[in-house]
Amino acid sequence: MALSPLVRFGTSTWTYEGWQGHVYKRQYAKSKFAQECLGEYCQYQYNNEPLFRTVGNDSTFYRPPTANQLRRYLNQIPEDFEMCFKVWEEITIPSYAKQPRYGARAGQPNPRFLDAKLFTELVLTPYREAKFEPHTGPFLFEFQRHGMSTQEFCSRLDGFFGQLPRDFRYAVEIRNAGLLGPEYHKVLEAHSVAHVYNHWSYMPPLTEQHQRMGRFTAPFTVLRLLTPLKMTYEAAKKRAEPYTKIVGELPDMRRDTVDLVKKAVAENRRAYVLVNNRSEGNAPLTIEALTLACQTQ
Repeated sequence: MALSPLVRFGTSTWTYEGWQGHVYKRQYAKSKFAQECLGEYCQYQYNNEPLFRTVGNDSTFYRPPTANQLRRYLNQIPEDFEMCFKVWEEITIPSYAKQPRYGARAGQPNPRFLDAKLFTELVLTPYREAKFEPHTGPFLFEFQRHGMSTQEFCSRLDGFFGQLPRDFRYAVEIRNAGLLGPEYHKVLEAHSVAHVYNHWSYMPPLTEQHQRMGRFTAPFTVLRLLTPLKMTYEAAKKRAEPYTKIVGELPDMRRDTVDLVKKAVAENRRAYVLVNNRSEGNAPLTIEALTLACQTQ
């Protein structure tokens, strides 16, 4: 049984040297590995088919890509490949954490939070300049845990997405489990924005997230398999390094992922599944197992 063309599997990012000898067989200069290995990532095959038809890009959380950077990606990716970019944190954090990298802004409110004009001008413009639109998967708006009420957060989301151009796709990832429910669902569905089903330390299991949401909210869905549940990022990282093998299967995560993918496909929705090394230890091996499960069930 072939995998549905509606389903795209990929890793959270592609620049892990621990995958050399598995995904990467070519020799790279250490200084050039991150810039040059994307092409080989796209060519990696499992059962004589390309395994990765998408990939996450976490670096764009810290700064928007330039048009030249996007053109370099274009030179390495095949025609039917899509990248899912995290949105610049200046758009998604309501206040700056008390971290040294924020300098004098640390601990202060962020005046650029959910600024639609800023997003359109500084984030989207390079994609248009580079003609990257056909390769752009859903933009991932990752909202860290915050103290806003459901009403305030949903109201801000509603106003924001109401101002964005409709020729790109958007997906929201939340870390406040209490937001899951009718009000949040209504806002996303009104703007054809997807909820990101995230398997993350302090979120409910994927199936429970779907139960709370009631149904999908867009013509596509996104799943991000990040860490084991009830395990901190630091503990997950220590458990998984150096990302060369499966250190512990998560059978419930795998089952829920396959169930959600099959539900999406049955409704003719696209499904993007992005897997992090910190979930089971080696994202490519997890994806191989999920691909096989989606084909055989």
